[in-house]
Amino acid sequence: MTPREIVRRTLDYDNPLRVARSFGDSDFAGCGNSVRTQATAWQDVGGGRWQRVDEWGNQWARIDATSKGEVVKGVFDSVADIDGYTFPDYSNPADYQTVASRRAESPDKWLIGHMPGFVFNIARKLFTLEDYLVCLMLEPEPVAVLHDRIEAMLVDMIRNYAAAGVDSIMFPEDWGTQTQTMIAPDLWRREFFPRFERLCSTAHEGRVKVFMHSCGAIGAIVPGLIAAGVDLLQFDQPTLHGIDNLAAHQERGRITFWCPVDIQKTLQTRNEAMIRAEARELLAKLWRGRGGFVAGYYGGNEAIGLAPSVQGWACDEFLACGVRDA
Repeated sequence: MTPREIVRRTLDYDNPLRVARSFGDSDFAGCGNSVRTQATAWQDVGGGRWQRVDEWGNQWARIDATSKGEVVKGVFDSVADIDGYTFPDYSNPADYQTVASRRAESPDKWLIGHMPGFVFNIARKLFTLEDYLVCLMLEPEPVAVLHDRIEAMLVDMIRNYAAAGVDSIMFPEDWGTQTQTMIAPDLWRREFFPRFERLCSTAHEGRVKVFMHSCGAIGAIVPGLIAAGVDLLQFDQPTLHGIDNLAAHQERGRITFWCPVDIQKTLQTRNEAMIRAEARELLAKLWRGRGGFVAGYYGGNEAIGLAPSVQGWACDEFLACGVRDA
């Protein structure tokens, strides 16, 4: 059974021979596109400060060499700037030739087309998060126009990835703090659920699965994400959601969770027995030999202050226990 088939069976709850994994000999390969944007690499500007410009023209900063940073100046000062802004053009199929080359390099892997986000993740960076949330509440009409333009751009991207031959798209969309969603669930349902539904439908029409990463406590909108058509949710803090709660979502709708052992709680204990126990719990409650779970690995050990050996204990358990009985 190839890695690609392992992942397909995982998503279909079709009894893969082993748990799918994103570490070691990973079952996944990723690819991007060659669209021309304003993006630059991180630059050390001195004084312990790093800066870059993203694909939209927003200015980012960070205070060390390993963190992801945050937008410090968006391209918009107010909603009045929306009409004069030109997005990069993601509509040209020639910009997705990287998919074919990546497929040739990894013919047996599950191929992911990486996207910069769905509507929220892109829109909120154009202002900085605080200003965007204020505009979302106080000036919803022009913000909705912005959302429409982003959605149309994402449709182009999804269709081109599908035509080029990816197995899934994957995007980051951090909707939560450590205690709740960033906006009220009813506002999410009203403004964002229909957009998720349309974008997921576009992907599924092209026989492409939809994978989403999110940080934070977003349990209030997980049922909506599943209903909209998200096929897999990648969470780095499974205990923040509650592993039993994630299992309950699987009873109500087919959803796959892709998780490492919790990066902020369990891994930080550096307690081998606890880490191994949580890996086994994730398998027992979310995978169960039938699929629905991908054994994850957080790629930034340095950023979370851990030696690779700490996650290695979890990987050992995933490999040893994530095998289906014949």
